[in-house]
Amino acid sequence: MKVMLDTTFVIDHQRRVPEAVERLRRIYEQGDEPLVTSVIVAEAWVGAPDEDDRSLATFVRYLEYVHAGPSTARLAGRFRAEARVRGFTLGLADALIAATAFHADAVILTRNVRDFTLTPVRVETY
Repeated sequence: MKVMLDTTFVIDHQRRVPEAVERLRRIYEQGDEPLVTSVIVAEAWVGAPDEDDRSLATFVRYLEYVHAGPSTARLAGRFRAEARVRGFTLGLADALIAATAFHADAVILTRNVRDFTLTPVRVETY
């Protein structure tokens, strides 16, 4: 199974939140594929204590990056438009993450369940 590690998960893992640490261990034990996008990594760097955070740099170095292309950008826009029609706001970053996960056939691992349930992607929490 492909698992898109959302920003909340990356940050929690960096903070050594036991549930996040344990969940990543299980991902590797089960042979699942942890994925990230450049959006997720950029958001994680916002909270880094300094520009040379070795822990974060090492963590993201060994993850598979999935990049958004034109069809992913279009889908993200549609996710945002559909949420707006229903009276909700879906941020651009989460829409891009969701669309990338959708095209990669990945589940999103997050604590930010509310925003991602505005899209058709599969969502898990920890």
